[in-house]
This record gives sequence, structure tokens and C-alpha cells, in this order.
Amino acid sequence: MPELPDITVYLEALEARVRGHRLERVRLRSPFLVRSVDPPIAAAEGRVVERLARLGKRIVFGLEGDLFLVLHLMIAGRLKWGAKGMKVPGRIGLAAFDFESGTLLLTEAGTKKRASLHLVRGAMGLEPFHRGGLEVLGADGAAFAAALRRENHTLKRALTDPRLFSGIGNAYSDEILHRARLSPMALTSRLDDEELERLRAATVAALEDWIARLRAETAGRFPEKVTAFREGMAVHGRFGKPCPDCGTAVQRIVYAENECNYCPRCQTGGRLLADRALSRLLKDDWPRTIEELEKER
Repeated sequence: MPELPDITVYLEALEARVRGHRLERVRLRSPFLVRSVDPPIAAAEGRVVERLARLGKRIVFGLEGDLFLVLHLMIAGRLKWGAKGMKVPGRIGLAAFDFESGTLLLTEAGTKKRASLHLVRGAMGLEPFHRGGLEVLGADGAAFAAALRRENHTLKRALTDPRLFSGIGNAYSDEILHRARLSPMALTSRLDDEELERLRAATVAALEDWIARLRAETAGRFPEKVTAFREGMAVHGRFGKPCPDCGTAVQRIVYAENECNYCPRCQTGGRLLADRALSRLLKDDWPRTIEELEKER
């Protein structure tokens, strides 16, 4: 799922291409994309894009007349910029937004179509999309601590909870926790002040670092390779590969449709976290430490 760094770079690319330009037409290939009825989506046509913004992991197009298009890409939604009037691809195409300056395509790979588009009126219409999460890059240490300690959860869950932190998901939370040298399963209530500050600094550094990397990668072009698995990531999507800092094989916990990746030497003191599915299957044979795992191998 595109997260804060990806959405930031998407927004910068859109600013250069659609802000101040008229949205002439919305071509829907999948009617299930639109999740609102009043005002109708056709009401967006003919209006100039006055501003763009991010709400969590959503992209907001502020249109003249106090209307807002709210787009959530979910896991597999992606944007592509091209010549005006370009064709919507048949299998993965969801919609096309024709501007004076070109066409913005919305696609979604896979069979589960989860991306959503709302058209709402006024600031009150945007309220349901405000999840309340902290914008970390503009927050001080006290605000970060208050958000983290609002509820007692694992660090992985807390960082990815949009009610606590805005725009952080599965991929960048792995990178943040590796940089902070903290276990994804550590409880927020048990962090001391030094660990909490280390986590805050790692969060800011990881997000700023990846924004800079993605900007350099696109170099003014429209982002084409938006993925949760990027070359240069320390642990996310790198199960079994060596940690770039210590060389230990990266481990993971698989749950639902997500996974948590971590380095057992850098983050958990050499202890392997139990993968729910595998540990149930292996029971007493489940290795508990790096040494036990390496001995079995």
C-alpha cells in the first residue's frame, strides 16, 4: 500500500501537472470505485483543481466550488500520467481523469478491487476521512509520546494505526523499527524515555530518508514504480536475506494479509519471534534463538 513517502511524491508530481488545470472528464471503468452518491461524480467535471493534500494515505483533490475528490489507493491501486484521452486498460483499469494538461489513470492489480473514490462537499465532507493520527514530520517529542502511549499495543500495531499515526503502514513501520533497534512486538507501555525518543527519531529519519530517495528516483518524472518492496530497504520484504547492519538473516511474522519483518540480532536480542502459523505447526520444534535456527539449517 502506498504510504506517506509514496503519497508525498505522488502529490508533488500531481502538483506540477494538474494544479490550476481543469478536470474536464471522469471516465469510470469500474462503477464500484465510487463510494459516494451526493454530489454525483459528474459534478467534479469542469472544475479547476485548486489544491492537493494528503489525508493519511488518501490523496485529496480540492476543486473549485468547495468540492473534494478523495482517493484511497489501498493495497494495489496505482496512478499513471499520460497523454490526454489515453485509453483505460481493460483488466486493471478503474478510471481516467482527463485534464487540460493530460490524463491521470487509476489502475488496480489483482482480483480484489479495494481502491475507493469519494466526492464530498466542503470541509465537513472531509471530516469522516480524518482518522486523528499524528503527522509525525511536524510533531515534537511530547506529541509523539502522547500518541504512542494513548493505548497499549505492540509497536508494530501502534505505528500502523491511523488513529495514532498518519500515513505509516506495513512497509515503513518495519524500516522504522529496524532503524530504532526495537522489537516490533515490544509494548508501547514498556518503552522508557530513551527508547521512545529513539523511536521518534527513527520514524522521522526513515520517512524523510525515503521521501528524499523517491524524489531522486523520479527526478521530476511521474512515479511509475510505486511498491512496498524497494531496493535499499533494510528488512521489509527481505525475509531470509542478510541484515545490512549485522548480516543476520531477516525473519518475519506472517499474519492475515501482512507480514512483519525484523532482524533478530539488531532488534530482539537474538530471540526469534513466534510466527503464529509455523509455531502452531512445529510446536516444541519451533526455534527460539538465532543459534537454534542456524543449527537446524
